Amino acid sequence: MNSVRQDLDTRLGRRVAAAAQDVLGRRGWVSPLDVLSGIGWLPWNLVDTWQQGRADCVEELVQISPDKLAAAVGLLRTWAEGKGLLPEEVAYPAATRDRRELRFTAGGDEELERAYRTHWVSPDLSEAKRKRVTERQQKAPDLVVVEAFGEWACAECGGSGAHLMMDEGRTLCLTCVDMDHLVFLPAGSAALTRRAKKESGLSAVVVVWNRRRKRYQRQGLLVEEAALERAEEQCLADEDARARRRDRDRVRRAEWDVDFQARMAGEIVRMFPGCPPERADRIARHAGERGSGRVGRSAAGRELDERAVRAAVVASVRHEDTDYDAMLMAGVPRETARERIASGIDRVLAGWENG
Repeated sequence: MNSVRQDLDTRLGRRVAAAAQDVLGRRGWVSPLDVLSGIGWLPWNLVDTWQQGRADCVEELVQISPDKLAAAVGLLRTWAEGKGLLPEEVAYPAATRDRRELRFTAGGDEELERAYRTHWVSPDLSEAKRKRVTERQQKAPDLVVVEAFGEWACAECGGSGAHLMMDEGRTLCLTCVDMDHLVFLPAGSAALTRRAKKESGLSAVVVVWNRRRKRYQRQGLLVEEAALERAEEQCLADEDARARRRDRDRVRRAEWDVDFQARMAGEIVRMFPGCPPERADRIARHAGERGSGRVGRSAAGRELDERAVRAAVVASVRHEDTDYDAMLMAGVPRETARERIASGIDRVLAGWENG
């Protein structure tokens, strides 16, 4: 690894450092996979593909050369050691029945494999939290079964079925992986799903490929039938208590939302003194609406990061103070419309910033 450890004062070094710092600040530890994802080289849907045993190694999934990948991992180590982070080597078992150890590299170089497995943990975490983090990292991922689409045949018996499992590039039916006795529990009830999984000695997450979003989406769980029955009995026994808890949680979330949106409005006025207070309130309510997926609900938005707050203000100005929406309705391409209104947005923001 020493041969690929480079100076952080390069374009790649700065990208690695920024991605690592972002994850570390939010979570207290960072891994090479976090960094490769953060710099855009390794989308998490490809990580899922690798963990599910449908690829031999990480290197074969990306369009980046092995040398550049190794360089990024080396830069992470340089950055982490400079920050005084603590190394923790973590196992990466596959989400397959044999739970085999996953490989990162095609050649299987042990030193490089160890570098990929090393997570860097903040020394500021308490010993108890570090232990929980390590245990969570070491935990084997859920077994994954794919909802079949179209015709297919099992690589071992030639059979078929509603679900299949991928293993070392082969498509196997549930009978051949000894999981055909499990029953399907659709997603929908978090309590039932959690309890059924806990009661079941063997379980698997069921996913389906979303062609539009180009990623797998969770559909439910395969569990033992007796485990599902026990979980249903448990849910019926405390249904009233869980309903009351949901009501209390709903009130607490609503109170938190009101407080958060007020704090965001205050931050908008601080950054843009000329923004009318009622407009700042409206921007904060819109950007911070729960379940909206808008910038106010992002991790940076919840922390009132200045870039996130500014993005919320820019979005409001774009739609309310320019002809952007009318351009889209007239068929103007999105990027072209944004270029045309950029100067108008800058004028509004400059006026608000100057009070």
